[in-house]
Formats: sequence, C-alpha cells, structure tokens
Amino acid sequence: MKPATALTLALLLATGLSQFHRTALGVVGPELAAGLGAGPGLLGAANGAFFLALLLLQVPVGLALDRLGPRRTVAWLTVPAVLGALGQAVAPDAGWFLVARFLLGVGMAASFMASVVLCARWWSGPGLTTALSRIFALSQAGILLAGAPFAWAAEALGWRGAYAATAALTLVCGVLWWRWVADDPPDRPAPVRPAETLAEALRGQVTVWRTPGLLPVLSMHLVGYAVMTTVLAVWAGPWLADRYGLSPEARGGAVLAMGLLLSAGLFCVGPVERRLNTRKWLVVGLASSVVVVLLVLALWPAPPLAAGIALLSLVCVLSCYPVVVVAHGRSLFPDHLVGRGATTVNLAQTLGCAGLPAITGWVVAAAPADLAWPLAFGTLAVALALGIAGYLTGRDAPPRPRQTQSESRPKRA
Repeated sequence: MKPATALTLALLLATGLSQFHRTALGVVGPELAAGLGAGPGLLGAANGAFFLALLLLQVPVGLALDRLGPRRTVAWLTVPAVLGALGQAVAPDAGWFLVARFLLGVGMAASFMASVVLCARWWSGPGLTTALSRIFALSQAGILLAGAPFAWAAEALGWRGAYAATAALTLVCGVLWWRWVADDPPDRPAPVRPAETLAEALRGQVTVWRTPGLLPVLSMHLVGYAVMTTVLAVWAGPWLADRYGLSPEARGGAVLAMGLLLSAGLFCVGPVERRLNTRKWLVVGLASSVVVVLLVLALWPAPPLAAGIALLSLVCVLSCYPVVVVAHGRSLFPDHLVGRGATTVNLAQTLGCAGLPAITGWVVAAAPADLAWPLAFGTLAVALALGIAGYLTGRDAPPRPRQTQSESRPKRA
C-alpha cells in the first residue's frame, strides 16, 4: 500500500471513530438510561462529559503533537479510549458511565487535530483544504454508523455488548494507526524542528496566542461549525416533530439527508477554493448565505414541509466552510507550532459546540411557544453574523500566492 493511501485510511478511521463515539448515545438512550437507573438527563450529562474532556485536553494535545508527533500521540491516547469505551459497557451506574465517557473523550482528544497536523505536513497550498475536506467529509460515515448499524448491534448484543464491541473496534483502529501513519512524507526529509524544553514549549503556546491574525480566525471558528451542528444534531429533529408531527423514522431520514449534503459540500469546497484562490471571501460568502437561510427560518415560522427540509438542508450544505477556516488558521503558524496552533483554533470550535446548544436550549425553554423557534434560529443567525464581523477584520490567506501587477505583465524582449 502506498504511504499516502495508508495515511489517508488511518485518518479516515481516526476521524470517523471520533465522530462515532461522539454520537453513539442517542440511538440506545432509553435502554441506557433504564439499565443504569437514570433519567433522560443522563444523555446530556454524558455528552457534556465527553466534550469537557476534549476542551481540557486541547492545550496538552497541541504540545504533544508538536513535541511527540501525531503518530505517537494518537497511539498512546488509544489506551484511555479503549478503557473508556469498555467502561461504558460495564458501567454499574450513571456515575461510572459519566467517568467512562470522560475517559473516552480524553482518548479521542487528538484524533481530529492530529489529522489537521498530518494533512498540513503531507499537503500544502491548495491541496491542504482539499485533503482536509475529503477527510472530514468521509468521516461523517462515523455518524451514520452510530445510527442504524449501532442500533442493530444493540438489538443483537444488548447495549452493553454493543459498547464492548466499540472498545474492540477502537483497539483495532489504534493498532492500524500505529502501522499506517508516518509523521512526514517519505519522499522528502523531515523538516528540522527545534528541540524544546517544556518551558520553551509553553512559551510557544504563548507565541501562538500572540500570532497576528489569530483572533479573526477564532471568532469565525467559534460559531461556524457550532451553528451547523446545533441545527443538525440538536434542533432539526425537534423542529420537524413540532412543526409537522413527523415520526422518528421520517425525522431520521431528513437528518440523514442533511448529513449527506454536508458531506457533498465538503467534497466541493476544496475545488472551489482552488478556483477562487481566496479563503477569506469564500468563508464570508458561504457563512453569510447561512445567516440568510437562518433568518428565513426565523421569519417564516411555518413553511411547507418540503421548503422546511430544504432550508435545513441548505444550512448544512453551505456550512462546508469550517475546513477552509482551519486551513486559514494553519497558514498563520510555522511548522514547529502547527500542533499548538491547530488545537488553539479547535479550542474555539469546541467552546462554540458546547455553548450554542446550551444558549439556544435556554431560548427555546424560556420563550413563549409561538416565538421559541423563531428566536432560536434568530439567535444562531446573530451569533454567526457576529463571527463574520470579527473574521472580516483579518487578512486573507489565499492558497496560492497572488501575482503582483508588475509580475503579471509580460516582460519586454
């Protein structure tokens, strides 16, 4: 197997597995809560424990990616990932299950950022966004596996047996990662990365925060992905049930279509970026279009079913731009700081993914019934508009250097 092919497969396994573990709760939620003697609030707490681990580990993971390399970092974190997955299967009560979810989050903390770092080392320029978008598009398969296939496994093995199987799957993926991943391409020597003491590494983290252009990228990344995932993973199903009385199967089909359209958008955004040779204005254009769609949802409270599903789907397909923001963020940092830089950018996304669902949940709970959904979609539109405003203060980072006017003129003989 060619090294680039092996690396791509390893990245798909790592990111897909992370997506799977993030979402493999809802399909067995009632059985899980009953088996542990807990209420429905367990699912929210378990999801929060997973994301809390991701949030707390971002800075240490960034240091490890730069000092140890992605191959060793992810391989070592496979140990807590397997223990966390197995802990879910044997949990005697809700408290044990929450600890297991936290441990699983620790194990998954480097998966996405290791993929960003490896893509940055193996591909550059226009190829970086294309590689990232393909990896993240195909990683959506992990979400699909956490649906019907995981439900079938739980029906055949029980939810404990299904979670035990995920522990075995996690171990296999960790072994394949160790076998298939190389931190640098074999056709060129590894770049010289300065040896750092721990104190120097921590000073490097401070340097990351002082990097010019970082704050505009963070403002966009705080809300870009979070708005989409809040619509897709949190409110699309309840909105379709409330507005149209759709059955769980029908709602699941609509959400599945939204996820597939998101993947389609991710496949397309790389070629579009190459053609336009701009990251900033591609992000601004797509994000502004999402704001418009959210405002339509807020101002048109009862569209026909087809129009409602189409609007939700537009939010997803237009929300393919966060990978462009990641590529923009990567361009700000030298090679020896790319791990810390990538995890710092991801810190904003993690905060947004934790905060926006909570904020909109409070809005839906506190508002009068006839205003709940308009205010929820309006809140997401305002949050994204503020992110765009912050992002506009930064400079563009085109994937290819632009020729100056003098360079573009033909030279005289």
